[in-house]
Amino acid sequence: MYYHRHIEPVVERISKRKPVIVLTGARQVGKSTMLKEVYKDINYVALNRPLVRESARENPSLFFYVNKPPVIVDEIQKAAELFDYIKDIVDEEKVKGQFYLTGSQSMKLMKNVSDSLAGRAGVIKMMGLSIRELAEVSYREPFIPVSERMGQREKERSGFDYTRVVSFIHKGFFPELHETESDLHDWSDFYSSYFQTYIEKDIRDVLNIQDESAFIKFVKATASLTGEMLNQTTIAEICGKDVKTVKAWLSVLESSGLVYLLEPYHNNLNKRMVKTPKLYFLDTGLACWLLGWNTPEQLTNGAMWGHIFESFVFAEVLKSYYNDGMVKPPLYYYRDTDKNEVDLIIADGDYLYPIEIKATSDPTRSMINAFQRLESIPAKKVGTGAVICLAKERLPLIDNVWILPAQMI
Repeated sequence: MYYHRHIEPVVERISKRKPVIVLTGARQVGKSTMLKEVYKDINYVALNRPLVRESARENPSLFFYVNKPPVIVDEIQKAAELFDYIKDIVDEEKVKGQFYLTGSQSMKLMKNVSDSLAGRAGVIKMMGLSIRELAEVSYREPFIPVSERMGQREKERSGFDYTRVVSFIHKGFFPELHETESDLHDWSDFYSSYFQTYIEKDIRDVLNIQDESAFIKFVKATASLTGEMLNQTTIAEICGKDVKTVKAWLSVLESSGLVYLLEPYHNNLNKRMVKTPKLYFLDTGLACWLLGWNTPEQLTNGAMWGHIFESFVFAEVLKSYYNDGMVKPPLYYYRDTDKNEVDLIIADGDYLYPIEIKATSDPTRSMINAFQRLESIPAKKVGTGAVICLAKERLPLIDNVWILPAQMI
């Protein structure tokens, strides 16, 4: 089953303005599937096939003679020789929507884009399926907890109950897992194959890893620390490597679309705010598999349930911005030296919208005490706040702060 992706209108919009569209994101989030679904009449070429890749590298001019644009080129970073030829073609023909390029390793991909296609390419980031897409709702505005948007979202209720939401969080959001009914054996087989493919096809292309077991420990460590402030020293101790190595490995996980480093909101006038990013492992299903939470029941009864739920909520908010074409969403968190923390802040103009994320169905006022700290930030106003949780319906907590069910993101 194909779920229509909310990013489809973004691709169409940018293709009318740019000759090259670059779609990047983690492996198997549905990049090429979406392009083939939307552009069924466009030629599709996959560079993960050895003979095709060899042809592209050795004779790029002939490659585009055979595969005339408009064309979809999957895993374009595997044949960097093509970028200069794409530049020459778009400069000569000046036609919009000619090249649709995908890649799962954005570090290499974006270097080639910036070197050869600066100003010619529109970049789009894509993640796995969202709760909105799984519910097949049409609402696709970026998430902000204001009454107008929440009212619009509420008109298309997903109908997902607690059990279904937890099942999604445990299963994860890679499209293949949702194409047909699957059991826990399918789930385990998928992630085992996914992780091995990721190491073999993505990591070894970028990092010359001599100690694969240390890298696996590193990835498991990042999963175990999801939702916490980044501590590279702790990760280094777990995997037995130095901080410099951890920093390099982390940048690859980030560019692969597996983790996100959420920057703290800070103002130069306030020296009491911390400046350490927060680490989020973006697909909760992969995190559960890595950490050995083999059933939804084990997950919800485990010590990390709160962090996994927070990671799920953050990823859903992030998807709503990526799916609107925002490559750098205005998302932050707040923490000061007195350890007052707000899980998520959405910056929009002069307003800061505070959000707390709790794996409970009965949030309390004490959970939002830190919201008032934002009032001291110069030149900013505090907008409508929210506690995103496992409640069944949207309710006011206090004036200007709402209780929001997670499925309303």
